[in-house]
Amino acid sequence: MAIELTDDLIKLEEAAVAEHAKVRAMQAEYGRPADGDGWTDDQHTAWQQQWDAWRTASEAVQAAISAHAEAAGESRFEVEKALKGKVRHPEPAEG
Repeated sequence: MAIELTDDLIKLEEAAVAEHAKVRAMQAEYGRPADGDGWTDDQHTAWQQQWDAWRTASEAVQAAISAHAEAAGESRFEVEKALKGKVRHPEPAEG
């Protein structure tokens, strides 16, 4: 049986992935927070704001996965696996 994913679930996962990409871009630009004390206050603030945005997006998608799985009577693990696969590793378009 295939897991049915809603557009809302897909959008939430895409948002979380996008926020994580921003965190990774900041790591590439500034380094990791623990790598040195050379960060400016603005860099620390920007890092914390982006980290919080990623955490918020991740929490939203995790809650939506749980709710969807419960409502559909599906395995939460299988819903999350299908969602991550669809968003992070989409099948190539035909044609």
